[in-house]
Amino acid sequence: MTDDNSTFNDSNSSVAVVNDVIPRAVGFWLYIIFLIPSILCSLVVLSYILFHRPSRNALNNHVILVDLIIGLISELTLYPWILYYYRHDGIWHRSPAFCAVWSFIDSGLYVTQMILFCWATIERHILIFHSRWMMTKKKRFFIHYLPLILLLLYCIIYYSIANFFPPCQNYFDDSSMQCYYLCFYDTYSIFMWEMLAHEIIPAITIVISSIALIVRVSRQKHRVNQLIRWRSHRKMTIQSLSISLLFTVFFFPVALMNFIYLCGLPYDKGTEVFEYILFLSYYMPLLLPFVCILSLPELRNKISNILRYRRQVRRIAPEICGIVMIVKKPMHV
Repeated sequence: MTDDNSTFNDSNSSVAVVNDVIPRAVGFWLYIIFLIPSILCSLVVLSYILFHRPSRNALNNHVILVDLIIGLISELTLYPWILYYYRHDGIWHRSPAFCAVWSFIDSGLYVTQMILFCWATIERHILIFHSRWMMTKKKRFFIHYLPLILLLLYCIIYYSIANFFPPCQNYFDDSSMQCYYLCFYDTYSIFMWEMLAHEIIPAITIVISSIALIVRVSRQKHRVNQLIRWRSHRKMTIQSLSISLLFTVFFFPVALMNFIYLCGLPYDKGTEVFEYILFLSYYMPLLLPFVCILSLPELRNKISNILRYRRQVRRIAPEICGIVMIVKKPMHV
């Protein structure tokens, strides 16, 4: 094995100590507190987008829809597995096949969410400032649907080959939570592609595209002839920036640390900080449904109206019961 490969394997060894940096009992409660509400919010947002025709037809919601579905898959599989691992203090004998599925969901679906939203931040500029490019079905297919389909297929095929059909022997380590390590990354060029194309470049692109969107919107929204367009695209802008902030807070530090390691920082330096960052990065899929609700004012208003109505019912119900009791009370002669 080359020096580059041994360096990578040294980096892999740090991933396994995440359970020592974060006490398992603490990790269990920190995740489960958000998991159940997040699943419920995911179902609410997905139902709203799928069954509300204007939201379903809005092009800016399609990437969000796919990301939420991917996140829900993780919430129903990966996170319960992590909780089970924490609950049993890391004592869990798993098969290599199960760990391969774990690795696919853990790394593959997470990176897929990142790459898809990276494209979404670029597409927002087209939808807001070049909407005429989407005027025909043909243009919408090539500019909107085709990139989404190709990126989704690329991620699924890439991580399916890496986890289930590798050209080499993947590593199985049942003693750590991340019990499956890809031999793909023993090849330095593939390892660099993974770090650059799947982490560092998407993270930087999201930050740059979001800042550029703020600048472009700020410059144009005060123009008289742009006022109506700004009002019509305000929700799209707020949605993009709020989700970009979520990805930046929870994913950008991971990409930044990997970039620092690629620049020459020894992998035994900053390990504890890196493990805290990795632990926090799992909050991104958990918090995404909440951010989506906040960025969908129509859905937010419906939820507020339902909660307000239920509070009114609770206030009125005791009064009605009291009136009924008075009416039914027998008359004493």
